[in-house]
Amino acid sequence: MWNKLVSGDVRIVDLSIPIQADVESEPWPPEIEYENHEDGAKTLAEPLQGQGFDVDPEDFPDGLGMAAEFITAAPHTSTHMDAPWHYGPEVDGEPAKTIDEVPVEWGIGEAIVLDFTWKEPRTEISKAELEEQLAKYDHELSPDDIVLLHTGADERWGTAEYLTEFPGMSAEGTTYLVERGVKVIGTDAYGLDKPFVEMGRRFEETGDSDELWPAHFAGRDVEYCQIEKLTNLDELPQGTGIPFLAVPTQIEDGSGGWVRPLAFVEDA
Repeated sequence: MWNKLVSGDVRIVDLSIPIQADVESEPWPPEIEYENHEDGAKTLAEPLQGQGFDVDPEDFPDGLGMAAEFITAAPHTSTHMDAPWHYGPEVDGEPAKTIDEVPVEWGIGEAIVLDFTWKEPRTEISKAELEEQLAKYDHELSPDDIVLLHTGADERWGTAEYLTEFPGMSAEGTTYLVERGVKVIGTDAYGLDKPFVEMGRRFEETGDSDELWPAHFAGRDVEYCQIEKLTNLDELPQGTGIPFLAVPTQIEDGSGGWVRPLAFVEDA
């Protein structure tokens, strides 16, 4: 694969959405403060001055320092991986892994892209529907498989509808995949569960707490990670055996971390 990558016979598909400020698709948008090169000179001069050195911003080449950004954001902003700790303090009675404890091997393997672009928004993907999709490829799940759910929801990124118009996973569907050894499930939607508005509507109608984040809370019984807010799944072949890499940022004791998933496609 490496030789093919170097020779250009393999195309890298970036499956991530960048961290963006003031975007309608985030209920808690990040704040980004940009520091330009002039400001950077001041920032770099200050600690030197504090140590007694006679250095002014104008002393830098062309009076320019280094640009920088200061970001205030949850690690669940943009494309990210949720750790088992995100779902609850324990998994089947054992302490849940935080994102810095998640083995990097979990995010390295072969991806399977399942087509749910036909699925109506605000509905749940069932175990039976997952079995139907897998049957198309005559594929038996293995521990190295990474399942990617292609819903087409990423087409709404940048709009408020991104938060409300997508299908989510059911608890039984999530459990079905994880009990077959899958450690990572990804979706191009805002979240793995159905939208907030649908969970709220169903709970208010039924009083059933199982309507609230069922896919997430399935992770209290079976250990797995999920990648949310993927994009460009339409650039991948539908099917199995796609080399995939997604290693999250380490945050000590964190519930999740930003990730830039990459898929490697050998074009015909």
